Amino acid sequence: MGIPSLGRLALQMAQRLVLQRLLSLTPRTLPLQSPLAPCVPLAPHSRAFSTSAACRSTFNVQDGNDFQDRVVNNPKPVVVDFHAQWCGPCKILGPRLEKMVAKQDGKVLMAKVDIDDHTDLAIEYEVSAVPTVLAMKNGDVVDKFVGIKDEDQLEAFLKKLIGA
Repeated sequence: MGIPSLGRLALQMAQRLVLQRLLSLTPRTLPLQSPLAPCVPLAPHSRAFSTSAACRSTFNVQDGNDFQDRVVNNPKPVVVDFHAQWCGPCKILGPRLEKMVAKQDGKVLMAKVDIDDHTDLAIEYEVSAVPTVLAMKNGDVVDKFVGIKDEDQLEAFLKKLIGA
């Protein structure tokens, strides 16, 4: 193990520690924000399971191997929605994005990643606020946005990814 590898490992460990501390903050320790601003963790939450009409083109990432198989190695473009159950803007953006992906007739897929369940993926993809949405093609991030978008903006984002 060379020095560059040790430096990279130390950086990843530091990022993980910062994210874990951020996730442990309570509402009293965080600044107030607009309901439409990207979320930062607020408090412990309960997990919920939901399904959508766009289930064929949308899936929940189960673990790192699942992400590798279904997102990174996917021949189709994939939109990755990093979200959290406690995030108000995520609850607005998620269904809106699922609806727009479903309209693309299978040309693009949508992966949903809960940052509380998959902190390692959030760190790896430098997610510091939710919702964060990545556009991935051939395993590479080709576009990204943070926060909420309207349907016209989402359509432009998807068309750019698909190349239409």
